[in-house]
Amino acid sequence: MAKLIIVSNRLPVKLQENDGELSYKTSEGGLATGLGSIYKQGDNLWIGWPGLVVTNQEKQERIAEDIKAESMSPVFLTDTEIKEFYEGFSNETLWPTFHYFSQYAIYDQQLWETYVRVNQKYCDAVVAKAGPEDTIWVHDYQLLLLPSMLREKLPDATIGFFQHIPFPSYEVFRLLPWRKELLEGMLGSDLVGFHTYDDMRHFLSSVNRLVGYGSTHGWISTPNRSLLVDSFPMGIDYEKYAGTAALEEVKKRERLYRSNLNANKIILSIDRLDYSKGIAQRLKAFELFLERHPEFHEKVTLLMLVVPSRDAVEKYKELKEEVDELVGRINGKYSHISWNPIQYFYRSYPLETLSAFYRMADVALVTPMRDGMNLVCKEYVASKLDQKGVLILSEMAGASKELSDAILINPNDINQMVDALYQALVMPEEEQIQHMRNMQESLRRYNIHHWVSMFMDRLSYVKIKQLSLATTYLDESTFLEMSNAYESSSSRLFFLEYDGGLVDYRHRPLMARPDNELMDLLERLSSNPKNRVVVMSSREKATMQDWLGHLNIDIIAEHGVWIKQRGTGWQTMLSLMDDWKKDIRLILDLYVDRTPGSFIEEKEYSLVWHYRRVETGLGELRARELVSHLNFLASNSNLQVLDGQMAVEVKAQEINKGKASSYWLSKFPHKFVMAVGDDWGDEDIFKAMPRNSYTIKVGNASSVARYHVDTCQEAREMLDRLLQAGRQEQASSALMTG
Repeated sequence: MAKLIIVSNRLPVKLQENDGELSYKTSEGGLATGLGSIYKQGDNLWIGWPGLVVTNQEKQERIAEDIKAESMSPVFLTDTEIKEFYEGFSNETLWPTFHYFSQYAIYDQQLWETYVRVNQKYCDAVVAKAGPEDTIWVHDYQLLLLPSMLREKLPDATIGFFQHIPFPSYEVFRLLPWRKELLEGMLGSDLVGFHTYDDMRHFLSSVNRLVGYGSTHGWISTPNRSLLVDSFPMGIDYEKYAGTAALEEVKKRERLYRSNLNANKIILSIDRLDYSKGIAQRLKAFELFLERHPEFHEKVTLLMLVVPSRDAVEKYKELKEEVDELVGRINGKYSHISWNPIQYFYRSYPLETLSAFYRMADVALVTPMRDGMNLVCKEYVASKLDQKGVLILSEMAGASKELSDAILINPNDINQMVDALYQALVMPEEEQIQHMRNMQESLRRYNIHHWVSMFMDRLSYVKIKQLSLATTYLDESTFLEMSNAYESSSSRLFFLEYDGGLVDYRHRPLMARPDNELMDLLERLSSNPKNRVVVMSSREKATMQDWLGHLNIDIIAEHGVWIKQRGTGWQTMLSLMDDWKKDIRLILDLYVDRTPGSFIEEKEYSLVWHYRRVETGLGELRARELVSHLNFLASNSNLQVLDGQMAVEVKAQEINKGKASSYWLSKFPHKFVMAVGDDWGDEDIFKAMPRNSYTIKVGNASSVARYHVDTCQEAREMLDRLLQAGRQEQASSALMTG
């Protein structure tokens, strides 16, 4: 039976050891809650670190056996790995970079190597448990390399990846020395998910600029496969928080806490200790609020909970000291014998206590400098059963995209935060209830279970889409079948695309001159009297004549405008007009002026705007503009606009490589036909081929071709092997005749 394997840095259980006795405590986190409904079903499995360094082999085996019944499997990490992989690279390199605090980031090769090694350890753990039909769902920034590692070991696996923290803009992400490796790691997935569209957009931009893969509507086409990038805002277990808030025990605690605080209005702040949460900025805003609004003295209290986190790390120590100092200064300045403006607690609390705090808070102040989602604000809204209360929320948190009824603020604007506090504290109850009702309706619908369901459904859709568009890799058994057909055929036709089929694309078109290996291959292929070789290209005929005109082959140039049969001169199959070129050239000249590095190539019956040497991103942007512009002009004319490999070409609609190749199919006998091409312009060739032809695409983008190979070099090697098979056939024939 196929199963779901969830992989995260931590398991949804906390392993503790006291006097040699092991105990297991269920995690309260949002991910553990959300996936709790599915990871225990059937044979499903959750793989991750159990939260304790265990070096004893016997103890490791006991732990693995203990948690097996709970559908979990451990990955054991050493002290060094925790220090260098988790505390080091994950939290001192990736965390600050992804949260736009790159000034805090550490770039250390040793930490990177440990990060790679630990990701490989997780990969080995997954491969040991995964079957061919299983779905693997990888979570978060600690395991960015894992999808591609899994793809290498399990090429047909269904792999999803979800990032729970922000993904930074290209300008920030590019600062990482290992930026390309991290992107390629994520691209091993079939589906990459983020909380917001902004994160998704930043990721696509970085992939385009650093790896060179463009995207269309979130789909990225790599040379070998296509994958989808999408946004999935994560919800909470709404009924759990609403149900907890309704408990009598929670109501009792609320009454007790409220009487102890002795305040008319309570502002709640709950955060883990982290510089990305904006705790210090929040305290400074509260101090300014008290200065500007003395009428609230002795009437409002800021209840501030800070959960300890990474306090052994220097930056976090410094933050803790700053928070302590600010709280002390504000309380020292404004407190009275019966009133402290800030009630500050540096500890974690159980859910029932947090729920009581949520219930009693008139205002929740959630103002991170940057946050992937932030679930505290959602928990607060779900806990407000009387629907009275105001949420002040940073627009830098992913949740702000959903909770538009909150008072949204820029956490860097202290004056705006002060104004928001005043607005929240004087807001009429009817208005509070209306805003809270709207947010609760949204959170109730888009809860954690909806998030899980949406991601898994989308992952299934992607896999189905991939299979429906995929070509079959030309494996050994297919090659043997093709080789047998080749050997037994008395007449053979080869249609070989030059650029992208036989030769890799180059930044300068004229740099793609055929090398000695290719010349030798074409000479040997065309020397067999049974073979007729047709090399096709969008290049102008003069270039093709210069490069290949002396060989015993046929040539199709400029998309089929010009053809050359071996032993004859060039001729055109069409009577074409080129009077349109003057007007179109004026437009292309304008885009050259606007786009440094671009240039125009003029052919007899087409014009090409090249942008290979243009800054990545700008070229694609200008190309989209140009294609849109030209398509508008071409709608009432006999012109076709081709958006190809780093080039936009305009030509007459009658010109078509498929029509040109049909000329050879109709004129020359053929028992065996092969066509090799690479981009969507070659789809016309594949469509023109007879049904039993061997149509082969270079690269694994969607195609009507029957098969694919990954590179031009593989295409050459395939042709070379066919020739070797042919020589064996001739040798056998000569032996029998002798």
